[in-house]
Amino acid sequence: MNRKLLRTIALILPLPVIFFSLFTGASELVSSGDVWSLFFSPADKPADIVNTIVLNIRLPRILLVFLSGGVLAVSGSAMQAVFRNPLVDPYILGLSAGAAFGAALAMSVVIIPVQVSAFVFGLSAVGLSYLMALKNRQVSIISLILSGIITNGIFTALLTIVQFISDPFKLQSIVHWIMGNFQNASWQSFNLALLPALAGLSVLFLLRWKLNLLALGDVEARSAGANPVRIKIWVLIAATLASSAVVSVSGIIGLYGLIIPHLVRMLFGVNNKETLILNFMLGGSFLVLIDDISRSFRGFEIPIGVFTMLLCAPLFIWLLKKTNVGWQQ
Repeated sequence: MNRKLLRTIALILPLPVIFFSLFTGASELVSSGDVWSLFFSPADKPADIVNTIVLNIRLPRILLVFLSGGVLAVSGSAMQAVFRNPLVDPYILGLSAGAAFGAALAMSVVIIPVQVSAFVFGLSAVGLSYLMALKNRQVSIISLILSGIITNGIFTALLTIVQFISDPFKLQSIVHWIMGNFQNASWQSFNLALLPALAGLSVLFLLRWKLNLLALGDVEARSAGANPVRIKIWVLIAATLASSAVVSVSGIIGLYGLIIPHLVRMLFGVNNKETLILNFMLGGSFLVLIDDISRSFRGFEIPIGVFTMLLCAPLFIWLLKKTNVGWQQ
């Protein structure tokens, strides 16, 4: 298929996905006809229950899911450019675990904003992974993956301690939240995540052409007149701010920031000036579709983090095999 046509489809895909997702749900009180009448037959005033379910329950959830998917995809793509590593994403580097620990800590025992705590510990996790993997001013693929595993383990252990000392009511909320779900999505949670997510995304989009320089290497970036260290710091701070904002309201959505950037590169190439916006559009759209599946079951809802892990883990194994990662690296 023509790449230009694919790009056009990717850019407009969110509109039909978001619209038709409003018709999806386990509620027996709202039919597809009710939803259709709400938007296209204003003369037939819908019942209050229809307005409530569609506009105050489904719509904010769909928008929050789309924002989360787009942010994770863009952050994963930016981190892969920074580390010149195709196997990096916020989950692998421990950002998700660090942000989850920070958010859970704020929810249970510390009187500080959840998103501030998630950002601080998310950034700490990325920094810890990078410092552990850094050797002779170089970071190898295998070292970074192992460092991410260790960082994930540390913050998962700390998260377990928080769960252990929390009261039963808070513990139940934390456990459900950690699995990654949007059951409690609302306009309030969407508004809380929106501003820091947009702030981080804005920085990444402004620096998107410099990500191409980072992908060439530090020497090439300096020869082009750029300061690679400064760019990396800004990109990591922006990616952490955006990712921690959505993790603080959605929980851990594992490996999602790994699969979407690879799909985008396979379809559209490696130019970050073009692919960053495509990562956002496709990342948001695909996560909305996955969430549609998870909330379509009647009587119960499977956490979306379970779906993403089951989908992304096989791809991660395939990428690991394809890149021939070994101890020599």
